[in-house]
Amino acid sequence: MNTISITGRKRESYRVEFEYSLLWECALGIAAITNTPLLDTLEREKEFERFADEFSAKLKTELAYVEKNNTWKSLLQLLHVFEGDDFAEFTNFIQQLSVEELAYYCFPFVGDHLQEIRRQASQGNEDAVCLLKEVTKANHFFPGYIEFIHQVDADELKRHLRSVMTLWFDHVIQPQSEKITGMLERDLAEKKAMKEELAAEEFVAWVTNGTEYVPEPSVYRVLLIPQMTYRPWTIVSDLEGTKVFYYPIANTSIHPDDRYLPDFLLLQKYKALGDEVRLRMLKLLSEKDCTLKEITEQLDVGKSTAHHHLKLLRAASIVGIQSSKYTLKGNSIASLAKELELYFNQ
Repeated sequence: MNTISITGRKRESYRVEFEYSLLWECALGIAAITNTPLLDTLEREKEFERFADEFSAKLKTELAYVEKNNTWKSLLQLLHVFEGDDFAEFTNFIQQLSVEELAYYCFPFVGDHLQEIRRQASQGNEDAVCLLKEVTKANHFFPGYIEFIHQVDADELKRHLRSVMTLWFDHVIQPQSEKITGMLERDLAEKKAMKEELAAEEFVAWVTNGTEYVPEPSVYRVLLIPQMTYRPWTIVSDLEGTKVFYYPIANTSIHPDDRYLPDFLLLQKYKALGDEVRLRMLKLLSEKDCTLKEITEQLDVGKSTAHHHLKLLRAASIVGIQSSKYTLKGNSIASLAKELELYFNQ
């Protein structure tokens, strides 16, 4: 198609902002340890296993409740509404919410055009709840989570959220709070320095280990939140007017004095490539995007085997998922040599 442009406008980008606090680390830790399908891909898997052996019966009960109902999502949603970083103030904030406010804040944001439906759902409107479930059915847990928020007793949910945050904070976060804060602050300082050198989209891709995010019409802000708990994963979420990336902090922020320590994601990438089945999968995906069924049939591997290998490739940020199909992240492969060069020269 031949096109002549007569517009004088440049494509607008988004504003990049940062937030960090121990509250985010606490909520993401609760999310990570209850995400059992991904637990074996986390850098802190062994540490979490050790923590779990020491958990009180009460904390184990609350974590089981999180895993069953995905209430980690409620914690993250509420943290985006709460202004501050004081732990006691956050738990008091939860307690003081009305029934409608609690439901509204816990329901996921699914678009500007559905904000009124979200509001009606928080008021108990069954039709609005059903609509929210319908428009989010592509997400594997959203419909069930929405139904849970609709049905749960507000006082019980408040009690649970305050309890699991308090127990996790006291057992996992508080004993190493100074160490964690130091890591987050070092990483934030590094990222802010680099922010001045790159355009917004290039910068977000660099921070999030290759996530390419182009501006959306309704998104004017990208919020970057550093975390060490979910490494090597970047967690993506939506808020009104905002795209959120909870990104994994760099190795240099964790071990600033060890110049020989390679970045964890760099290790993950090369480990992921060191397997014949995974290389065969990548060659197939270099030719076309595929469903899990197509991969198993084309490469003659079992479904559980294929799923395991694809999980490792996703953890290494080499493979992604779009519209229920696995897709090769070509830029992630192309940047490998440069990442290795940067490691040698750092």
